[in-house]
Amino acid sequence: MNISEKRLEELQNIPDAAIDTSDIPELDDRFWENAKIVKPIAKKAISIRIDEDVLDWFKSQGKGYQSLINSVLRSSVNHQQKKNAGKAARKP
Repeated sequence: MNISEKRLEELQNIPDAAIDTSDIPELDDRFWENAKIVKPIAKKAISIRIDEDVLDWFKSQGKGYQSLINSVLRSSVNHQQKKNAGKAARKP
């Protein structure tokens, strides 16, 4: 999702009191009884060769382009894993 710098600034300048949170339920003890800590997946710095035009496109998407590249790669990995799991399940 792309959002302009101007809109981000507008959102950041909205006072907390002006934000309607009435549709967000309060977190009660029941929520915390079932809550689980989820540790983020560790990132590893690497050096990788990417076609210049591909890198230019990702950079043109703005700040966070490296995270976007990671998301695209993760999506591909997840797809391949599901595809391969389906093949393994069909083997006699």
